[in-house]
Amino acid sequence: MTAASSPRYPDAEAGQARDTYAARQTQSETKPSFKTSEMFAYVASVIAVLIASLAVGDGSDGVDRFPADQAWLYVTLLTIGYLVSRGLAKSGSRETTDTTRR
Repeated sequence: MTAASSPRYPDAEAGQARDTYAARQTQSETKPSFKTSEMFAYVASVIAVLIASLAVGDGSDGVDRFPADQAWLYVTLLTIGYLVSRGLAKSGSRETTDTTRR
């Protein structure tokens, strides 16, 4: 039993249709997070906040001017800012995928 020819597969028989889709790769608009300058700025900022909290220490009156809980609050705010910036950078972009159809 032979199948009728179609404009797309003029010489194809039933079950022998050739796939006309070629392998292609889509490009991502954004880099992975560890390759961005945002990541390095975030890590440097976190380290700077923690070192500043450690270095400031007690004042002459015995009061801690930059306590650890305040430093960790700033680290949390930096983390939220970093996550929002990465989310905005990734919005609307696609992952790099291989769309081979066989």
